[in-house]
Amino acid sequence: MHNSPHLTRRHALGLLGATLLTGCAMGGGGSGAPASKAPTGKVSAGNPFGVPDSGKVELAYFKGGTPNYLAETVEPLLQKRFPNIKIQRTMSERLSQTLQPRFVGGSPPDFVDNAGADALNFGALIQDGQVLDLTAFYDAPSIDDPSKKIKDSLLPGAYESTLVDGVPYTVSFVARSFGLWYNAKLGLEAPTTWEAFIKVCEELKKSGITPFGYAGKNAADYQAEAILTSAVKIGGLELVRAIDNLEDGAWQAEAVKQAAEAWAEIGARFSDKSFEGLIHTEVQLRQNQGKVAFYPSGDWLESEQQKTTPKDFEYTMMPTPSITSSDKLPAAAVYALLGSSMFATAKGQNPAVAQEFMRLMVSKAGARAYTQASGWLTTVPGAADGLELSPGTLVSQRALAAAGEAKALITWKWNGWYQPLLTEIRDATNALMYGRATAAEFTERMQKKADEVKADPAVKKYQR
Repeated sequence: MHNSPHLTRRHALGLLGATLLTGCAMGGGGSGAPASKAPTGKVSAGNPFGVPDSGKVELAYFKGGTPNYLAETVEPLLQKRFPNIKIQRTMSERLSQTLQPRFVGGSPPDFVDNAGADALNFGALIQDGQVLDLTAFYDAPSIDDPSKKIKDSLLPGAYESTLVDGVPYTVSFVARSFGLWYNAKLGLEAPTTWEAFIKVCEELKKSGITPFGYAGKNAADYQAEAILTSAVKIGGLELVRAIDNLEDGAWQAEAVKQAAEAWAEIGARFSDKSFEGLIHTEVQLRQNQGKVAFYPSGDWLESEQQKTTPKDFEYTMMPTPSITSSDKLPAAAVYALLGSSMFATAKGQNPAVAQEFMRLMVSKAGARAYTQASGWLTTVPGAADGLELSPGTLVSQRALAAAGEAKALITWKWNGWYQPLLTEIRDATNALMYGRATAAEFTERMQKKADEVKADPAVKKYQR
């Protein structure tokens, strides 16, 4: 991989934070109108937002420990397309501290990459009408294929990941896949059925390797994601919509119970109870040492372990195997994090240029350059084809492509919308996997918490 950064899960979720932070919104989500004095140019097929011949645009980025890849790769495309537009770049490690006073004062930047520990309160910005409604952006023609709208040119589910009560507010750009990671040099043939998975685990156990592990102390949500992925494979995408929408009995659906039963067996027979007291880096280190085979995680794992991975270890990933022969989704289905925390402001000085900048981001040229510089995959299909990618990134690319082609990319929003459910599932997952609760008790516990959230008038409810 070219210029491979050391990317952590915190940074990954920071970039995808818009999906999670939508739960902060307290109101119905007004979009606000663009500034009335914003310059405008002639609208045409090649200039759908009416970018003016001259003027300036301010792009604000989170300043992290790696280069800013948008500045490196997309800004030059904008400058080439509109050479008389002056780009003003603002970078800060503390975006909220730097930018919040400007939003209050009515002089925000035009575009914000809202990542980092001190990110802006995205939900509050939506409520205050500070975030541009991107409906027109997603309906604009794609640069690569003008016969397609931007929203139809992205991976399936990418546009939907931007919606807050039906309104798109962020540019869906980064794509991350989730699955079961292991060392390719073990020579395993990735099982696609649960029966085959059990047999592989039995063989690994006989050889002295713990077949499966996750960190119960701080990463139980990794395992919860594996359980729910299996449930959605069994029950179909309508199941996860029901869970997101707090529908009665959704957590107690037969598919959730079947998935919980299957994974409870993995916990009982093929894991190690001591893992409940370990953090993610400790279990990941054991995997690098050849003591643990399968580990559930997102595709940030390879980068996160970059400095400690031995030379005889090569990361690869497989989707969670099909539990039943009648699963509604194919074995290729994967849980994916699609989106970003990047948005255009409703009251910036040049919303047309901000939207053109984002249109260039989701062009194949922009997305390809971004992946080449950063090692991160995007929601633009085919943009990374032919690039020299690390083994883990390459397998993630193939997994996203296969699931996208099968229309089997799994996404959910409940964990960002309703914090009590996220807290509850971590404890419930540990109880299930470490033998303190049955599958029926797991589903009953989650349904009870979902019912509490649904009945609480102080909690804003969302629909997908």
